[in-house]
Amino acid sequence: MAQHWQEMLPIDRYTVAASGLLHDYDRKVLTLLYQPLIGSVCFSLYMTLWAELEENRLWSSSNSHHSLMNFMGMGLKDIYEARLKLEGIGLLKVYVNKEEETRSFIYELLPPLTPEQFFLDGMLNIYLYKKLGKNQFMRLKRFFSDQKVQPAMGYEEVTKAFQDVFQSGHPGSVDNEVVQLMNEADGEGYIGRREQEGIQIGNEDFNFELLQAGLNESLVPKKALTVKVKESISNLAFLYGIDPIQMKNIVISAVNEDNEINIDELRKSARDWYQFQNQDQLPSLIDRVQPAIHQTHKKQPETQEEELIRYLEITSPRQLLKDISGGADPSKGDLQIIEDVMFQQKLLPGVINVLIQYVMLKTDMKLTKGYVEKIAGHWARKKIKTPQEAIALAKKEHRQYLDWAEGKKTAGTTGNKKKPIRTEMLPDWFDEKSSTAAKKKESQLQNSEKEQHELEMRKRELKEKLKKLRSQEVTD
Repeated sequence: MAQHWQEMLPIDRYTVAASGLLHDYDRKVLTLLYQPLIGSVCFSLYMTLWAELEENRLWSSSNSHHSLMNFMGMGLKDIYEARLKLEGIGLLKVYVNKEEETRSFIYELLPPLTPEQFFLDGMLNIYLYKKLGKNQFMRLKRFFSDQKVQPAMGYEEVTKAFQDVFQSGHPGSVDNEVVQLMNEADGEGYIGRREQEGIQIGNEDFNFELLQAGLNESLVPKKALTVKVKESISNLAFLYGIDPIQMKNIVISAVNEDNEINIDELRKSARDWYQFQNQDQLPSLIDRVQPAIHQTHKKQPETQEEELIRYLEITSPRQLLKDISGGADPSKGDLQIIEDVMFQQKLLPGVINVLIQYVMLKTDMKLTKGYVEKIAGHWARKKIKTPQEAIALAKKEHRQYLDWAEGKKTAGTTGNKKKPIRTEMLPDWFDEKSSTAAKKKESQLQNSEKEQHELEMRKRELKEKLKKLRSQEVTD
């Protein structure tokens, strides 16, 4: 299991760098547009690293991760997970040097997208809309917009050109040393700023060969699949979960009269397809599978249990629900329950997968919202991060979860009634040993109740005998 301490330690040092000057306006963009997507911890980490840069400089002095932990009041694992999210959303690049006894890192802060880039991104704007809703999304859009500079009626531009104002003098030849100095590259870059590029999903994640095989050359010429079009297809496939077969019709619908693919129309067609499939909903920004830091890293699982763990780690909750249903798409209600738990309880996908398996097998293949949230809340408080930890806790608290499923608040509410022997289905990972232990405990409780009942009967018999003896003494 690769843990955070295998990736970095408190004694490891880091230096903050910036790819260009970060402006005060970037703070508003990060606060209002990025923070809803990445969360307050990631936002705080970015701001803390930014604060280490001196004003108008591109490099900070060296520091230790232990100091960073003290600054933020956080554990190293939380900082590492926040760092990964900053990397994924395009706000941070990380470089590491392992040659020395302790590792050293360079954290290169990348500027956020401009508001125009963000709202036209095609991915981040969709996720933000889903996260905040229409009203808040439109409020932010208005906040970052204003009227373009356009002269009022009756105004005429009279701006002078450069050559109208200045004249170039020619005093003579230029010294060769000056020419060399002006053209010399000394390995340093000028302090400035270049705009950040949007998020791009790698083309290797989408099967373009299969897509092209399904496209008719007369309808979609190969030259229409330009680099920009392929980049857009990769992003849309990731965003909406579109496979090459489904993408074929979307691409065809975006071809214009010049046999070119209109990217705006491609985006609209993909969005329309997704909303048609999902009752006008839009996708949420969630981790698709268990993060690498919380995965086992065995290339070849050796036991059946290791194979199951690996499956839970590399499968998204949506796909797991689909697999359980024999290939049928999960219902909107089930997806909403899982999405709410992932966002509200901050459980990782691998842990969610264990929860889905356990709950569905305990409630006749139904996801009951209250039951799911109750167990999820317990796991969140226990800080469960991996499928192994979730399985271990489910085994340990199995009896308590049974009571929750039956709506019991406490074990003491059962009174003197005998507890029935339960015969619910159990997940594959809930081995026979733990099941036997639960039955043994059940049997012990039943025996204890039986002994208590017999003791009560003996007490009653003894009282009856004493009562008879006293009545006889009075008579005598």
